[in-house]
Amino acid sequence: METTIKPASQPALALNAASKQRRIKNTLIYGVLIIFSIINAYPIIWMVINSFKSEKEFSVNQFGFPKQFVLQNYVDAWHTANLGVLFRNSIFICLVATIITVLIGALASYFLSRFSFKGEKIVYTFFIFGMLIPIHATLVPMFILLKNLGMLNSPITLLFPYIAFNLPISIFILTSFMKAFPKDIEESAVMDGCGIFRIFWSIILPMSRPAIATVIILNFIHSWNEFSFALVLINDPTLQTLPLGLASFAGQFTVNYGAQMAGLTMSMLPILIFYLFLEKEIVKGMTAGAVKG
Repeated sequence: METTIKPASQPALALNAASKQRRIKNTLIYGVLIIFSIINAYPIIWMVINSFKSEKEFSVNQFGFPKQFVLQNYVDAWHTANLGVLFRNSIFICLVATIITVLIGALASYFLSRFSFKGEKIVYTFFIFGMLIPIHATLVPMFILLKNLGMLNSPITLLFPYIAFNLPISIFILTSFMKAFPKDIEESAVMDGCGIFRIFWSIILPMSRPAIATVIILNFIHSWNEFSFALVLINDPTLQTLPLGLASFAGQFTVNYGAQMAGLTMSMLPILIFYLFLEKEIVKGMTAGAVKG
């Protein structure tokens, strides 16, 4: 008895071809992403590995794993570069600047996104225009201004430029996010007797948590890594931030590369932990802003 095999139907063949193409496409995408991740992560991995090498081993083998882990590099870097003072100064400046910037930016974004008033677009454009101003072009005017005010070499000197230059991007992100909120929420709150600021604190801010997390991490990273203003406005070693202190450390002690790598590794850890802690909220904020904006 003869048996016949029925050929596959056209829809099934098309489905299999589409599935195969999708798998190939996903494989290529993931391959490119993995290569890109390795390229970006390699300098950090190289720095961490070399932070455990002795001076002799670093000069002989710069790209291999250490034969013996030298933890003394971290002790030397901490005491030689006075990292305790640098960490304290950077954490204070970054936290205060970030908190003030987020509060001012959230309030400004709330009124720009939820209220209509004369000159609304002009005010918004004025804020966004700050994103186009090169930071380095303001170094000399900022130095002269703070010098005339007698505010150079002060614990709060760096707060002024950090807040001023982080506000535009903060307002841009938060305003775009808040504009997507339905008006019905505020109308219901007004009917319940809530005032403007009660609505802002109790409704708008909690709903804006993903965007606020994005703004917080962007502000914190920028303030943590900023070098130009710290170099120009701060001369007192006891007030220096991490980027400035590490630059002086690297220039003065160029022989001990292991200690330099250890100092750079320690300075990277807080911002890396801070980013990982807020990673999910940042992705939500970026995705929501891209879709709703």
